[in-house]
Amino acid sequence: MTNKYLDMQGEKMMEFSINIKVKRVSESQEKAMPLPQYATDGSAGLDLPACLEAPLAIAPGTRVKIPTGIAIEIPNKHIAGLVFPRSGLASRHGISLANAVGVIDSDYKGEIIVALCNHGESEYVIKPGERMAQLVFVPVFKATLEETLELTETGRGEGGFGSTGK
Repeated sequence: MTNKYLDMQGEKMMEFSINIKVKRVSESQEKAMPLPQYATDGSAGLDLPACLEAPLAIAPGTRVKIPTGIAIEIPNKHIAGLVFPRSGLASRHGISLANAVGVIDSDYKGEIIVALCNHGESEYVIKPGERMAQLVFVPVFKATLEETLELTETGRGEGGFGSTGK
Protein backbone atom coordinates (compact mmCIF):
# COMPACT_ATOMS: atom_id res chain seq x y z
CA MET A 1 0.00 0.00 0.00
CA THR A 2 1.43 3.36 -0.97
CA ASN A 3 0.44 6.96 -0.87
CA LYS A 4 2.17 9.87 -2.49
CA TYR A 5 1.61 13.57 -2.49
CA LEU A 6 1.70 15.44 -5.77
CA ASP A 7 2.31 19.14 -6.10
CA MET A 8 0.40 20.46 -9.12
CA GLN A 9 0.52 24.23 -9.68
CA GLY A 10 1.01 24.92 -6.00
CA GLU A 11 -1.82 22.61 -4.93
CA LYS A 12 -1.20 19.43 -3.07
CA MET A 13 -3.12 16.37 -4.09
CA MET A 14 -3.05 12.96 -2.52
CA GLU A 15 -2.93 9.79 -4.54
CA PHE A 16 -3.46 6.44 -2.90
CA SER A 17 -2.83 3.05 -4.42
CA ILE A 18 -2.82 -0.56 -3.25
CA ASN A 19 -1.56 -3.74 -4.82
CA ILE A 20 -4.24 -6.38 -5.29
CA LYS A 21 -3.28 -9.93 -6.17
CA VAL A 22 -5.59 -11.44 -8.81
CA LYS A 23 -6.00 -15.17 -9.42
CA ARG A 24 -7.71 -16.45 -12.53
CA VAL A 25 -10.08 -19.23 -11.45
CA SER A 26 -11.68 -20.08 -14.78
CA GLU A 27 -10.29 -21.60 -17.96
CA SER A 28 -12.38 -19.08 -19.90
CA GLN A 29 -10.73 -16.24 -18.00
CA GLU A 30 -7.27 -17.61 -18.73
CA LYS A 31 -7.94 -17.81 -22.46
CA ALA A 32 -9.86 -14.71 -23.42
CA MET A 33 -11.09 -12.49 -20.58
CA PRO A 34 -9.16 -9.35 -19.73
CA LEU A 35 -8.42 -8.59 -16.10
CA PRO A 36 -10.64 -5.87 -14.62
CA GLN A 37 -9.42 -2.42 -15.57
CA TYR A 38 -10.19 1.25 -15.14
CA ALA A 39 -11.94 2.76 -18.17
CA THR A 40 -10.33 6.19 -17.67
CA ASP A 41 -7.67 7.79 -15.47
CA GLY A 42 -10.45 9.32 -13.35
CA SER A 43 -12.48 6.12 -12.92
CA ALA A 44 -13.10 5.15 -9.30
CA GLY A 45 -14.02 1.56 -10.13
CA LEU A 46 -12.44 -1.27 -12.05
CA ASP A 47 -14.86 -2.65 -14.64
CA LEU A 48 -15.67 -6.32 -14.01
CA PRO A 49 -16.15 -8.38 -17.17
CA ALA A 50 -18.65 -11.24 -17.40
CA CYS A 51 -16.77 -14.55 -17.56
CA LEU A 52 -19.24 -16.46 -19.72
CA GLU A 53 -18.83 -19.13 -22.40
CA ALA A 54 -21.90 -17.84 -24.27
CA PRO A 55 -24.33 -14.90 -24.08
CA LEU A 56 -26.79 -15.06 -21.17
CA ALA A 57 -30.30 -13.57 -21.35
CA ILE A 58 -31.75 -11.90 -18.26
CA ALA A 59 -35.54 -11.75 -18.44
CA PRO A 60 -37.37 -8.80 -16.85
CA GLY A 61 -37.86 -9.30 -13.12
CA THR A 62 -35.25 -12.06 -12.83
CA ARG A 63 -31.86 -12.40 -11.15
CA VAL A 64 -28.75 -14.21 -12.35
CA LYS A 65 -25.34 -14.87 -10.85
CA ILE A 66 -22.52 -14.09 -13.26
CA PRO A 67 -18.96 -15.22 -12.61
CA THR A 68 -16.01 -12.90 -13.16
CA GLY A 69 -13.46 -15.71 -13.43
CA ILE A 70 -11.22 -14.11 -10.81
CA ALA A 71 -10.54 -14.14 -7.09
CA ILE A 72 -8.62 -11.37 -5.36
CA GLU A 73 -6.49 -10.90 -2.29
CA ILE A 74 -7.13 -7.67 -0.43
CA PRO A 75 -3.90 -6.97 1.48
CA ASN A 76 -5.30 -5.42 4.62
CA LYS A 77 -8.28 -5.97 6.96
CA HIS A 78 -8.91 -2.21 6.85
CA ILE A 79 -9.80 -2.35 3.13
CA ALA A 80 -12.91 -3.79 1.47
CA GLY A 81 -13.95 -4.17 -2.14
CA LEU A 82 -17.40 -2.82 -3.03
CA VAL A 83 -19.15 -4.01 -6.18
CA PHE A 84 -21.46 -1.42 -7.73
CA PRO A 85 -23.74 -1.47 -10.78
CA ARG A 86 -22.58 0.24 -13.96
CA SER A 87 -24.67 3.38 -14.38
CA GLY A 88 -25.10 2.96 -18.14
CA LEU A 89 -26.57 -0.53 -17.81
CA ALA A 90 -28.86 0.63 -15.02
CA SER A 91 -30.12 3.79 -16.70
CA ARG A 92 -30.50 2.39 -20.23
CA HIS A 93 -31.60 -1.19 -19.56
CA GLY A 94 -32.60 -1.49 -15.87
CA ILE A 95 -29.70 -3.87 -15.15
CA SER A 96 -28.49 -3.44 -11.58
CA LEU A 97 -27.17 -5.51 -8.71
CA ALA A 98 -29.63 -7.73 -6.88
CA ASN A 99 -28.10 -6.71 -3.54
CA ALA A 100 -27.59 -2.99 -4.38
CA VAL A 101 -23.89 -3.14 -3.40
CA GLY A 102 -21.76 -6.25 -3.02
CA VAL A 103 -19.18 -6.34 -0.24
CA ILE A 104 -15.91 -8.24 -0.64
CA ASP A 105 -14.32 -8.70 2.78
CA SER A 106 -10.54 -8.82 3.08
CA ASP A 107 -10.63 -12.46 4.15
CA TYR A 108 -12.78 -13.68 1.20
CA LYS A 109 -10.66 -15.59 -1.31
CA GLY A 110 -13.32 -17.09 -3.58
CA GLU A 111 -14.40 -16.11 -7.06
CA ILE A 112 -16.13 -12.77 -7.37
CA ILE A 113 -19.70 -13.47 -8.49
CA VAL A 114 -21.99 -10.61 -9.53
CA ALA A 115 -25.73 -10.99 -8.85
CA LEU A 116 -27.51 -9.00 -11.56
CA CYS A 117 -31.21 -8.14 -11.65
CA ASN A 118 -33.23 -6.92 -14.62
CA HIS A 119 -35.54 -4.13 -13.45
CA GLY A 120 -36.30 -3.22 -17.07
CA GLU A 121 -39.20 -4.16 -19.29
CA SER A 122 -37.17 -6.04 -21.90
CA GLU A 123 -34.86 -9.01 -21.88
CA TYR A 124 -31.19 -8.04 -21.70
CA VAL A 125 -28.37 -10.24 -22.98
CA ILE A 126 -25.02 -10.17 -21.20
CA LYS A 127 -22.22 -11.07 -23.60
CA PRO A 128 -18.97 -12.84 -22.68
CA GLY A 129 -16.44 -10.21 -21.57
CA GLU A 130 -19.06 -7.45 -21.25
CA ARG A 131 -18.37 -4.97 -18.46
CA MET A 132 -21.26 -5.64 -16.07
CA ALA A 133 -20.28 -4.09 -12.72
CA GLN A 134 -17.49 -2.11 -11.12
CA LEU A 135 -15.19 -2.78 -8.17
CA VAL A 136 -14.11 0.03 -5.84
CA PHE A 137 -11.71 -0.35 -2.90
CA VAL A 138 -12.53 1.61 0.26
CA PRO A 139 -11.17 1.97 3.79
CA VAL A 140 -12.94 0.07 6.55
CA PHE A 141 -13.29 1.35 10.11
CA LYS A 142 -13.95 -1.17 12.87
CA ALA A 143 -16.48 0.25 15.32
CA THR A 144 -16.47 -0.29 19.04
CA LEU A 145 -20.06 0.01 20.22
CA GLU A 146 -20.62 1.87 23.45
CA GLU A 147 -24.13 1.65 24.85
CA THR A 148 -25.56 4.91 26.17
CA LEU A 149 -28.86 6.30 27.42
CA GLU A 150 -28.55 9.57 25.48
CA LEU A 151 -27.09 10.80 22.20
CA THR A 152 -25.77 14.28 21.49
CA GLU A 153 -28.59 16.56 20.32
CA THR A 154 -28.57 18.05 16.80
CA GLY A 155 -30.86 20.37 14.87
CA ARG A 156 -32.23 17.42 12.91
CA GLY A 157 -32.69 15.14 15.88
CA GLU A 158 -34.80 12.09 15.08
CA GLY A 159 -36.10 13.51 11.78
CA GLY A 160 -35.92 10.71 9.25
CA PHE A 161 -37.19 10.12 5.73
CA GLY A 162 -37.76 13.44 4.00
CA SER A 163 -37.23 15.52 7.14
CA THR A 164 -34.62 17.77 5.50
CA GLY A 165 -36.85 18.70 2.55
CA LYS A 166 -36.63 17.99 -1.16
